[in-house]
Formats: sequence, C-alpha cells, structure tokens
Amino acid sequence: MDRKKIKILSSDLDTDYGCHEFYKEEKFRDLLTKERKRTERTNTPFTLVLINISDLVRQWQEQKKKHEKKLQKIIQATCSMMRETDIRGWYKDLRVIGIIFTGNDKRNEIAVQEKVKNQIWSVMNGAVNGIVEITTITFPVESNGSLSEIELKFYPETENRKWKLFKNSVKRLVDIGGSLLALLLFSPVFIVVPVLIRMESEGPVFYKQKRVGYKGKEFTLYKFRSMYNGSDDAIHKEYVRALIRGKIQNRNGLYKITDDPRVTLIGKVLRRTSLDELPQLINVLMGSMSLVGPRPAIPYETDEYLPWHLRRIMESKPGITGIWQVNGRSMTTFDTMVRMDLNYCKRRSVLLDVGLLLKTPLAIFKAKGAM
Repeated sequence: MDRKKIKILSSDLDTDYGCHEFYKEEKFRDLLTKERKRTERTNTPFTLVLINISDLVRQWQEQKKKHEKKLQKIIQATCSMMRETDIRGWYKDLRVIGIIFTGNDKRNEIAVQEKVKNQIWSVMNGAVNGIVEITTITFPVESNGSLSEIELKFYPETENRKWKLFKNSVKRLVDIGGSLLALLLFSPVFIVVPVLIRMESEGPVFYKQKRVGYKGKEFTLYKFRSMYNGSDDAIHKEYVRALIRGKIQNRNGLYKITDDPRVTLIGKVLRRTSLDELPQLINVLMGSMSLVGPRPAIPYETDEYLPWHLRRIMESKPGITGIWQVNGRSMTTFDTMVRMDLNYCKRRSVLLDVGLLLKTPLAIFKAKGAM
C-alpha cells in the first residue's frame, strides 16, 4: 500500500460536504469513545456503521482517475442519511468509514443498515457487492459477558500509537525486572509453602484458573492452592453474582466469602498474607499480567458485568497489585472497585506503578480484607 497516495486522498475527503464534518481518524475514534462512555452512563444506545472501502482504495491506487470519484461519492452519500446529532469520519487507517447514529436502538439496526446500503448502492450504480463491506452494530452489544470481535470495535485505540508503544515498553521492562527480583527474594517461600500445602491436604501445589485478561483474552492464572482439592466453585459463582448486582455488602472483603468451608488452614494464612498470589509472578513474566493493574477477572464474573464494567479489562493488563488493593484492599463495593480501576487506567504511569508497589507491603501487613 502506498501510504503517501492514501494521505493525499484523505486530505481531499476530510472536509465539510455541506451537512456534516468528516473527521480524521484520531478525532472520530475519540468521539466514538465518548459516545460509548455516555451510553455506559445513561444506557441510551447508539448504532455504529462501518463502511469498509479497502478494495475500492486499492483499485483507486491502480486507476486513480476512474475510482477517485467513487470514493468521493461514497463520502458525500453519507450526508443525506444523517441527522444533526450523528457523527461520521475515518474509523480505521483510511480504509474504513464510520458513522455513529446516536440514540438508535437494536430494533432499528437492520433499517439503518439497509438505508446505508441502498444509499451507497445508488451512488455506485449497484457496484457495491465485493467492493464495499458494510457492518452495523448497536451498543450496548447483547453478549452474555464474553467479548466478541464485533464488540471490540467499540474500544478503538485513541492514544498516540508511538507514545503508547513507548509507555507499554517501559512498563514491560519494569514488569520483567520487578518479577525476576521478586522471584529471587521470595525463592524460600516457593520451597516452604509447597511442603506445607502437601502436608495438610492432597492435591497439586499450584491452583490454575482461567481468568480474563487485556481486551477479553483469557489466560491461565497461577496461585498457591489455598482450598481443598476438587472444591466446587458454585458457592463463589453465586456470591460474585450477588456482589456485582449489589445485593450483598461484605465488610470482611470484597471477594472473600466469610468462613469459606473450602479453604484449608494453611490456605487462610496464605490468603491473609497474600502469599498465595506469588506464583502470579510467572504470569507477569509470560506477559499475560503486569505487576500493577486491575484485578484479573473470572469468566463467570464478566457474565454479570454492565457495559461500563468492561472498561476495567479493556484499558489495561490485569495486575498482581493495584490501586484498589492498596487504597481499598477488599473493603469496598464492586462498583467502587471498578471506578478505582478506571481511575488507575486513566492515570497510569511508571511513577504511579512504583508508588503502588511500594505501598503494597503495608497494605498486606494491615490485611483488612485479603482475597
């Protein structure tokens, strides 16, 4: 792809065609993010239409004069189907046009898609199939908690890519260096704790559980086993469901079930001191977790999430420790924990991470509500 030619085309198209401004990619994605957050607050849905013109752009590069007018016609055609409050612009890399139909619910989604398709069909003289791909999706997405590829389209990258790559690289270096140092310092624990676990109960030393990581990608989390082998998680599923729905307020710890019969004696000590979480340093080295970040979610937990809850797993890698573990420990409500996680995602930096890491030992020592 000749990026230079595409940029020239973009400069021609990013103009006001008499009804609506046509935004460049960075601005459009920023407006899409704001619209999604507004919906998360107000529960007022909107429809996103994505018009993929990649094939047409490729043809334009090969035969500029013949296809340039088609592209301009498509841009102009979007005008006639929009209201004052609707938004349009480049969604992705000068290849996908986006239109946000505000206040539009799921019932009107098909009608919107047909309207867009018919309008483009008319300006293209029927030459749409195989050249222009139209996708229509309404937020919030009806999805049983699991994040689909379609739903991920509502969480576009809005930060400068080079700056984000730099920040992520520095954070990754801190994660690798910090986890290696921690493994060295706590190496005696990895010798003593397995012996104590096996002395009290039969079963594996490590507990492995599926968790939901960055942007909904599942990974296997490692912990020292603190429960009897083969314990049923039904009791915890029911507890988490009630917790997220605000039906219970446990002042003994957010995710901690009081007098949980599944937990062993050594397990209680491990949980209270958070030593059971040390094997997560392996997850950090593997890259599925960070030293600092939101608490890693359980799949059956995300099934209960409201749309705004999903942001905690969409904006940062999960961490061993984080802002709520340090400042709230487990003594808080679920919604408050999510707000603290989102506050971290907004402010995150190496200095903030280092500060939270330094405060973590004191939070563990107080141990007001270890998981």
